[in-house]
Amino acid sequence: MSKVGRQTWKFSRGASVLATGTVAGTVEGKGPLGTDFDLRISDDHFGEPSWEKAEQKLFESAAKIALDKVSLSDGDLDLIVGGDLNAQLSSFYFGLRAYSTPLIGTYGACSTVTESLAVAAMAIDSNNVNYALVGTSSHNSTAERQFRYPTEYGVQKPPTAQRTVTGSGVVVLGSKPFGEMRITHATIGKLVDMGISSPWEMGAAMAPAAFDTIQAFFRESGMKPKDFDCIATGDLGYIGHELLAEMFRDAGMDLGERLTDCGMLIYDREQPEVYSGGSGGACCSLVTFGHLLDNLSSGVWNRMLVCATGALLSSVTVQQGETVPGICHAVAFERVSAENTDGGTKS
Repeated sequence: MSKVGRQTWKFSRGASVLATGTVAGTVEGKGPLGTDFDLRISDDHFGEPSWEKAEQKLFESAAKIALDKVSLSDGDLDLIVGGDLNAQLSSFYFGLRAYSTPLIGTYGACSTVTESLAVAAMAIDSNNVNYALVGTSSHNSTAERQFRYPTEYGVQKPPTAQRTVTGSGVVVLGSKPFGEMRITHATIGKLVDMGISSPWEMGAAMAPAAFDTIQAFFRESGMKPKDFDCIATGDLGYIGHELLAEMFRDAGMDLGERLTDCGMLIYDREQPEVYSGGSGGACCSLVTFGHLLDNLSSGVWNRMLVCATGALLSSVTVQQGETVPGICHAVAFERVSAENTDGGTKS
């Protein structure tokens, strides 16, 4: 691995994508990507007595699905990296407490999945890890109770609000270059605070952070937008997405139709109570692992840049009148061609 510029890591071999596991909630399963997910639950309680236990089961189930696809078990893993939106990462830790694998909990709000992918890819590329499990989860009802603000159910929400995704997305990464896809770069984001204080305008709060990180990636990697078939942000929603597209147009860099957002893709805009689109820790992981990677593995795309975005607020900071800083971490995925399996990344 080499550091390119101030924020970007270029992996010498990359981390191979071996398998994914996705479990979607009821609303997500009825959305336009529903058939792309491995499991669609029919009740968001998922057979559990509390929303929190349901989210833990989402994480546990997605992990099992991914591992079963490549006939791996807990004992084969060297590292688990991931997180969620709940206090003390309880869904991550409690959902995977049956595992004996070393694990690192990460938190970047809804940017946690690419933060976790960057950490795991670095561990693999440095020859310290052979197999890593990476994932995130979220649940609409646990987020409404713990993370979102106001927390009272029944509060009328404005059109700028977003719906927290219920689900979990997990990926198994490996060190050997035999996977169809691999992670080649990661750009670690910086805090960007534009002074937005409304918790209902997270897309607007996160869009400047996405702009900053994506610019840093292209500046430091030497690659250009035309080198990518898809540039997907994590959960800006319709409003944040349009703001980001406008920022790039104003900067003389029109990304066109290759720029999309997981928060827009996961729901049909006509579905009830999805507002400006999806959000939450599982928004980017479900769409990326359940849908976007399929376009790479099938050969429709050759490269994509996934840029998960996070609004770093809490109910406490909102009540204290703080602004909402945004952050975005980007990870580049590449399809491995038959002539490029020696572990080196393409230029």
